Amino acid sequence: MEISGAVCWKVGEAVKIEEIQVDPPKANEVRLKMLSSSICHTDISSIQGTPMIQFYPLALGHEGVGVVESVGNTVKSMKEGDMVIPTYIGECQECENCISGKSNLCLTYPRRFTGLMSDNTSRMSCRGQRLCHLFSCATWSEYTVVDVNYLVKIDPSMNPAHASFISCGFSTGYGAAWKEARVKKGSSVTVFGLGAVELGGSGKTIMLGVGAEPYVSLGVLPIISGRTLKGSVLGGLKSISDLPIIADKCIKQEFPLEELFTHEVQLTNIEEAFELLKQPNCVKVVIKI
Repeated sequence: MEISGAVCWKVGEAVKIEEIQVDPPKANEVRLKMLSSSICHTDISSIQGTPMIQFYPLALGHEGVGVVESVGNTVKSMKEGDMVIPTYIGECQECENCISGKSNLCLTYPRRFTGLMSDNTSRMSCRGQRLCHLFSCATWSEYTVVDVNYLVKIDPSMNPAHASFISCGFSTGYGAAWKEARVKKGSSVTVFGLGAVELGGSGKTIMLGVGAEPYVSLGVLPIISGRTLKGSVLGGLKSISDLPIIADKCIKQEFPLEELFTHEVQLTNIEEAFELLKQPNCVKVVIKI
């Protein structure tokens, strides 16, 4: 099928809305009709250039929510009409990492840094060229194809914008406090930044995210004095075990996610979103597909 989607053709070039060809899903894949998406700073980094992303042209976006349009012939866990969110880490619940309780980085379904599907091909093309995607998906498109092992089914009653937030940004911050820092009531904490990640940390927030620089300067004195520096992916959350818990809390309105939702743009006006992000009152921009 031919659809509209956001494409970055090379590092530093402005994002363009293009006509994209999206192929049907293969055996263990799902094609989604996207409902809503949102912008994460990782998307901006991928446009400006980052060591993690070395492949272009790039079909953008990794936060979002969609409805299953079609499934591959071996997919049993999802069906047409299911509401799902993409995630860039999987969880087989059987590998060494999954059962250890110490890591959320599944060995069976690892993070993908190739921009391609698990068989090293793509389901998206534009102007005769193969398109890569960010991590496991491309959510700034009307339709996208995702490996079923990088999708989480959610309750269809959930607000689409809020569902998009928990697919990465908010969950990363909340997970850092819940799973990594293990903040308890009464803890003294410091929060750096006021984006969706930081505002998702109800308590101490571990500094997360990757910028353009591949290295971080670190003073020796704090380390030998007993301080700890810890990295985290998706706030230490597991996709199958933890994201449904967060989704349920959102439905019960235990999180004020409406406070993150400050602006909305249509997919066709994606360039407006980048201007909005420069405003001091902008926390999260929702892209209406």
